[in-house]
Amino acid sequence: MQPVISRFHLQLHAFTAMNKKAFSYSSVLPLLVLLSMLVACHEAKKPPEKEIVVSPEELNSKVTELIRGSIEYAASSEGRIDDSLRLSFLSPLKSAYEKSSYAPVWNPRQQWKPLSDSMLGLVRNARLYGLFPEDYHLAPLELIYHKLVTDTSATEKKDAVLWSKADILLTDAFMHIVKDIKLGRLPQDSISLRKDSVLADDFYVQQLQLLQQQSLSGTIAGLEPQHNGYRALKAGIPGFLDSADFQKVYTPVPLPKDPDFKPALERRMREAGYITDSLTPDSLQLAQAIRRFQQHAGITDDGKAGEGTVRMLNISDRDRFVSIAINMDRYKMLPEQMPERYVWVNLPGFYMKLLHKDSVEIVSKIICGKALTRTPLLTSSISTLVTYPQWTIPNSIIVKEILPGLKRDTAYLAKKGYSLINSHGDEVNPDSVDWSKYSKGIPYKVVQGSGDENALGILKFSFPNKYAVYLHDTNQRYLFARTVRSLSHGCVRVQEWEKLAYNIVRYDNDEGEYSDIPSAEEDSMSTWLVRKEKHFINVKNRLPVFIRYFTADGKDGKVAFYDDIYGEDKYIRTRYFPGK
Repeated sequence: MQPVISRFHLQLHAFTAMNKKAFSYSSVLPLLVLLSMLVACHEAKKPPEKEIVVSPEELNSKVTELIRGSIEYAASSEGRIDDSLRLSFLSPLKSAYEKSSYAPVWNPRQQWKPLSDSMLGLVRNARLYGLFPEDYHLAPLELIYHKLVTDTSATEKKDAVLWSKADILLTDAFMHIVKDIKLGRLPQDSISLRKDSVLADDFYVQQLQLLQQQSLSGTIAGLEPQHNGYRALKAGIPGFLDSADFQKVYTPVPLPKDPDFKPALERRMREAGYITDSLTPDSLQLAQAIRRFQQHAGITDDGKAGEGTVRMLNISDRDRFVSIAINMDRYKMLPEQMPERYVWVNLPGFYMKLLHKDSVEIVSKIICGKALTRTPLLTSSISTLVTYPQWTIPNSIIVKEILPGLKRDTAYLAKKGYSLINSHGDEVNPDSVDWSKYSKGIPYKVVQGSGDENALGILKFSFPNKYAVYLHDTNQRYLFARTVRSLSHGCVRVQEWEKLAYNIVRYDNDEGEYSDIPSAEEDSMSTWLVRKEKHFINVKNRLPVFIRYFTADGKDGKVAFYDDIYGEDKYIRTRYFPGK
């Protein structure tokens, strides 16, 4: 049909070229009508709603014919195969069926096979992978399954349309799950180290072909991240789902300063079953109820309903599952193969881990940036240790804090223990500068000298990055006792800095293995720390650092949730998980 349309266009062009002066709409109207008829004839025909075929041989042939017709129709109707069903992966699906001459993939000769049962089971249990069953044609597949398998009517089992739809929907669901398990929903960003951010059609076709050689579960397992954190989080999902109620709406709890806080808190504890009797609980009973909730939510169980606990109380089980889904996807953005040794910093969890061959060697509390001065997410490698470092204050802090302070009082720097240094390295008297001239920066460095009172503490871990952040000790170690530790200007304060530093120098040898014998660098570092001297230690075997943002972790077979300190989950849910 296409050559006819092309020939028509050539004739129409010639006609208009010869009759430019006499050309009018009415003169070509018949030709336009003919063109529309030809195009209509060329469009794919909408598949029938039902087609009963008695003969098994004819039924198999008809199913193949309908699969082809449905795919052709979908290609001309934005992926729709009927008025209510739209395919998500039309291009790879079309490629797969073209390779098999449109023969059924899942149920050849119209017999519901165990592989189809497995695929439908995977869709039903998609939440176990941090996915959403409704994304994979669950409702229409359940209806078709009922008609073809559980219904006693012999008529439905002869409906070629049902068999063709079942095959196409199972294939589309499979390809959608392949993509979501392999890559997730989140876009690759500047810190992602995955190279396969887009999957070609051939990849989906290959995964479909693998089903002829191995089980569905084996195929899916081969697509999942191999990170231990992913496995631990996934292992906690069944327990979470067992106790989750996605329909229940709880009483919102206001912040502790609100006059309605206590009655709302008691009501909320009662609704969730943490208080069971009808009497008003005393303070001890209420604290015990709060502690049980905190244990269930995986947060610090101190029995106190602070702002962090209140925020957790106001998160529904549906919200928590979306958080699980988001964090499962975050693991899919990591490299497929993590380094043998690396530092892992989780900002919402307020912890750092040093991992070696999947074993945790060091765990430490951390303090990270406030919401207004966030710690950036990044990937780098520790290159230098600095004993008794001085702090050169970043321009962002100078503009936001120091410059306004100097305009109020030129003694501001002295009170903070800071020095003003010019481009020649000379100290400048703040009284000699007209601070009213500056608003977006100053032509000086502001430095805090080495010492026990330095904000960086007595040791700094430097690594290349464009944000001028690093890991370091602190002179405010008492802050590690706090539950919520988003308190810094952006750098990461490490409670166990000493363990980390000595671990790094013990591994910093030609073999890259832990040495039981202290090295010269270790002896020197110990001496400099005792003498309170500033020195640089170059790290030969640079230690990778991953600073990441995970609001859910797997711990001991359960899911631990953390506060969304920077609002990242809220943004991601709105942008990439709409309607969830």
